[in-house]
Amino acid sequence: MEARKIIPAVSVAVVRGKTVLLVKRARAPSQGLYAYPGGKVEAGETLAAAAARELLEETGLEVTNYRPLRDIHIDGSGENHAVDYLLTVFGAAYAGGEPVASDDAETAAFYTLAEMAEMPLAGDVFSVAEELLGPV
Repeated sequence: MEARKIIPAVSVAVVRGKTVLLVKRARAPSQGLYAYPGGKVEAGETLAAAAARELLEETGLEVTNYRPLRDIHIDGSGENHAVDYLLTVFGAAYAGGEPVASDDAETAAFYTLAEMAEMPLAGDVFSVAEELLGPV
């Protein structure tokens, strides 16, 4: 079996009070699921720079205190995606602005853990939120 290409990607979990920002993904991977805003790292970009750029492109929010939380290997083959992703999830603190969905996000809003428990979430979204917000 041929080795699959792995592409670096980033996402950002923005915390505001007891809520975290989620976007509804408008396209694959994880289309129709709620996830943290993010995307592919561009050539020559640091992970943190990519995280800041993607967050701004998808939501227009200002945040501070970027820090990497975990790395997640996303196998794209389940969705007939040509590549896999190594996703670095960043945490960040809300600093200003109202989330406006653009780029490949359908919606962008802040949710509590209780609300998230009822939503269709991508991969590790809930466990990351629990880590950031503490147990319900």
